[in-house]
Amino acid sequence: MSKLNSQQYERLRREAKSPYRGLRIFIYMAFAGSGFIGAVIFLTRLIAGHGELETNLGSFALQIGVLALMVWLYRIDRSSK
Repeated sequence: MSKLNSQQYERLRREAKSPYRGLRIFIYMAFAGSGFIGAVIFLTRLIAGHGELETNLGSFALQIGVLALMVWLYRIDRSSK
């Protein structure tokens, strides 16, 4: 069997400490992107006055909440290195 070099060992050690970190970061970014796009769409609907105000305002708030949650989770994940 071949021995691991120091770079491979360090990479495996980081993965053991925080499994699936790359997948989590991808999910955070995907949902943050979705929240941003949704927020832009509902903001333009609010500005244009298209549809009911209460429905669009609630949807806009939900999209901002999703975006804020994903940024918060990303910061927590990043700071736990």
